[in-house]
Amino acid sequence: MTDALREKAAQSQGLVEEVNATVLPEPADANAIVPLAKADAAQSAEIQKRMAEIDVTDTQSIVSFGSAAQAELQEISQSMLADVRNKDVGPAGDSLRTMVSAIRGFSVSELDVRRKQSWWEKLLGRATPFAKFTARFEEVQGQIDRITDNLLAHEHTLLKDIKSLDLLYEKTLQFYDELALYISAGEAKIVELDHKTIPAKQTALDKANEDDQVMRAQELRDLRAARDDLERRVHDLKLTRQVTMQSLPSIRLVQENDKSLVTKINSTLVNTVPLWETQLAQAVTIQRSGDAANAVREANDLTNELLTSNAKNLRDSNKVIRQEMERGVFDIEAVKQANEDLIGTIEESLQIADEGKAKRANAENELQEMEGRLRDTLAAAKARETGLGDTTGNAVPS
Repeated sequence: MTDALREKAAQSQGLVEEVNATVLPEPADANAIVPLAKADAAQSAEIQKRMAEIDVTDTQSIVSFGSAAQAELQEISQSMLADVRNKDVGPAGDSLRTMVSAIRGFSVSELDVRRKQSWWEKLLGRATPFAKFTARFEEVQGQIDRITDNLLAHEHTLLKDIKSLDLLYEKTLQFYDELALYISAGEAKIVELDHKTIPAKQTALDKANEDDQVMRAQELRDLRAARDDLERRVHDLKLTRQVTMQSLPSIRLVQENDKSLVTKINSTLVNTVPLWETQLAQAVTIQRSGDAANAVREANDLTNELLTSNAKNLRDSNKVIRQEMERGVFDIEAVKQANEDLIGTIEESLQIADEGKAKRANAENELQEMEGRLRDTLAAAKARETGLGDTTGNAVPS
């Protein structure tokens, strides 16, 4: 909710408290009509003033007796009915339901901004959880701001209607009391006719001469007819007053409904929406705190891993270094192996020399043997008397 809307909601709260604190007066009992004989001076003057409106010789005055109050009552009733027909409570109720649906439709599970996207969401190119949450929050916030603005307009209209109904109730109550004065005046006039005017007319008829009796008798019948008309008129006024009394609770019922709706709207604007925003802010803060705690835990785990790994590496490195430090320039095994290899080389050299000497001796012997055999062969060939033999024999030294 924006600051401007929040300020308007706070201002309207005072008006709501004002209309709820208004106490309307209760109407008098329908049968509590004060007769002229028991009325005080002020009431008696008002009753006599209305009695003066009655002219028994004029039928129209009897028919129209109290008609001003009755006509205005009809006007008030029509105004009340029009107010009920034109009551714009439907959109206000729809706005409240829409706001509730919008708030319910906002899932707090979407706050898990660390949730990884599924392959399907990646395939469709959907936004990341955090971006989706931000967009969803802004969408719901904008919707609530629009609904809040509409509710403020409905609330303003309802507050005006409640004040109008207050005036309507007050005016209807005035006419309710006005009808009681007309009824008292009518009843007082009937009593006056029954006890004074009609008996006087009857006495005048009895005393009239024969020529005037017909006229006097007609006047008496007209007077009694006027008296009956007035009685019926007073009865109609009593019925009208009863209807008027019934309209007063109707007005109050409409007012109570309007007050209930205004109170609900104001409670939603002043309490529900800020509470929702506060809870959402808390949820976001809790989520961020959880993320921070996870980050701290991961950092601590990494630190512990580094400490453990470094300690192990230090141990291994130190072992290798110390081993190398404690080694000689040459390992004894390498020296022994080199010595053995050297001895073996010398022995092999001597063996090879002995073998070469032996082979040379054998070769010398074989050469001598071969030379002897060659001499023998040449000597044998010399003994032959051939040129070849002579030539061959001369070729070998003796």
